[in-house]
Amino acid sequence: MEARIEDRVPDLLLLTEHDPVVTTGRGTEKDATRDVSVPVVEIERGGEATYHGPGQLVVYPVMKLEEGRRDLHRYLRDLEEVVIRLLGEFEIEGHRDARGTGVWVGDKKIASVGVAVRRWVTWHGFALNVHTDLGAFESFNPCGLPSATMTRLVDHVDMGPGLMLAEVLTVKHFCEVFERELPPPAAPPPVSGFPELPLLQ
Repeated sequence: MEARIEDRVPDLLLLTEHDPVVTTGRGTEKDATRDVSVPVVEIERGGEATYHGPGQLVVYPVMKLEEGRRDLHRYLRDLEEVVIRLLGEFEIEGHRDARGTGVWVGDKKIASVGVAVRRWVTWHGFALNVHTDLGAFESFNPCGLPSATMTRLVDHVDMGPGLMLAEVLTVKHFCEVFERELPPPAAPPPVSGFPELPLLQ
């Protein structure tokens, strides 16, 4: 994040899958995670406690918001829009809900959103439950909600294992919503022991 503030690196979109952990944002009450058995980590984002773990896609945009996008409410809505469009690829209707930031399917929450911004550089982002073990939410109230509120993508659509499809669709819709383009792929390094050949024309 500091490197992006100082323009030493370009904008980044980091996609990952965490080991089991509960993170607590600035809105978390003191005893909210007292019954949690996995590690609890206090972080800088807004919002309350949530779980990250296997089967969940966690997306961290580290980018400098442009002049016309320096509105945190718009930024949150844009992150939600990425998830809503992703769900639309599976003919699932995602929506926003007055109960809190994030994306919902019916009366269940499928994605949590929590961000931090310094000098208009963003970090943290959203977590989409894909194959997540929902039992991991039962020892606390995720985002201040009953644990039964949480849902996951595989409860609504038949999809294969892993997170690759969700990752590809996240990148696609992130680029659309934020009007970005992927950089060109880097040329592969020459294979050791083989002569370098000209590219086919």
